[in-house]
This record gives sequence, structure tokens and C-alpha cells, in this order.
Amino acid sequence: MRPLGGHIALNAGNGDFLASALPPVIHVRASSPHASDLKWLIEKLVREQTQDKLGARTASTHIAQLMLVELLRAHLAASGVFPPGWLRALGNARLAPSLRMMHGEPGRDWTIEELASACAMSRTTFSLHFKTSVGVTPIAYLIEWRMRLAERSLRESGLSIASVGRSLGYTSESAFSHAFKRILGYAPRSYRAARRDSARRLREGSEGAPPPS
Repeated sequence: MRPLGGHIALNAGNGDFLASALPPVIHVRASSPHASDLKWLIEKLVREQTQDKLGARTASTHIAQLMLVELLRAHLAASGVFPPGWLRALGNARLAPSLRMMHGEPGRDWTIEELASACAMSRTTFSLHFKTSVGVTPIAYLIEWRMRLAERSLRESGLSIASVGRSLGYTSESAFSHAFKRILGYAPRSYRAARRDSARRLREGSEGAPPPS
């Protein structure tokens, strides 16, 4: 059997969010219920890479993403109890409704009562279960999730800092900037300027590089 290699390029700003929660190696045994799906995906990827079909590159990219999702599912199913963190939360069916709500509407002013009710728990039980599973309170998780989204928006969109803040539930630029700096350690304006400077230097370096031989 010929070995198959590849890589998934994680986002430079938030890739550590996933990478830090994963082990160096995920071993999916042949007896795993996920093995047959992975086998099909691998075989399909090989066909896309070896047959000159229209859209092979795009198809290969999506297949690789599906393989990553299936690997994560297999890892969650086989690993038992995870240390507190977001990956453990994703595998917790009792908390899934609250996570869907926060991920779906991160700018909403969610209350513990609303989140607990969606999970069919009392306020106290939900708060304790969430912190035990995730390692932080529900509101702390929501704020961190907002800041991850803010990083991406500041990096990839042309929205003003105030507009980014409003999209995430902050009524003023100063309130958003304070939360951003408190969580990430730097102001949003400094973050955007540093990312643009880095992108400019990268472009200049590419333009000055010799053509490939």
C-alpha cells in the first residue's frame, strides 16, 4: 500500500485554537465505526488526484476538509473524557444547544437563564456543568468566541472597528476595544495595523523574489 500524505493549513490567527486541543497523532482503528467513511474519502481523494477530471483541485480540497471532520469525530468518540476545553464541549450533547445559540448569534446579549433553558437545566446546574466541561463560565466563553470572530473580521474585512464591535454586540468602539485588549492583550487598532504591515512586507518580499526556475 502506497502512503498518502497531505496537510491542512490552519488559519494563522486562530489555528492554535484547534491545534492546541488535539494530540500529535490521531489513530483510527479499522474496527472504528468511522473507518469505513474515512476509507471511502481516502479512495475518493486518490481518484481525484490521479485522474484528470474537471474541478479535481476543488473537490480534493473539500474531501480533505471532510476527512478532518471525520477524524475529529473519531477522536471525540474514542478518547473518553477530555480535559476541560472547547473540544470537550463540542462532544457534550447536553451543552450543544447553548453552543449553537452562542455560535449562531454571538452578538446577542445572552443570559444564563436563556442558555440554561435551552439545555433543559437549572441556571445553577448549567453554569456548573458548563464550567466543568469547558473550563470557563458561559459568558467568558461567549466573550472569547466574540474576540476570535473579531480577529478574523479585523484581518479579512474592511469594516471599521466600531462596526466590527457592533456586529458582536458592543454599543461603542471603546467598549469593544477594552474587551478585545483585555482578552487578547492588544488593542484592535494595533492588531489591524500589525496584520496589514505583515501582509505588506509579505507582498513586497514576493515581488522581489526571483522567478521560479
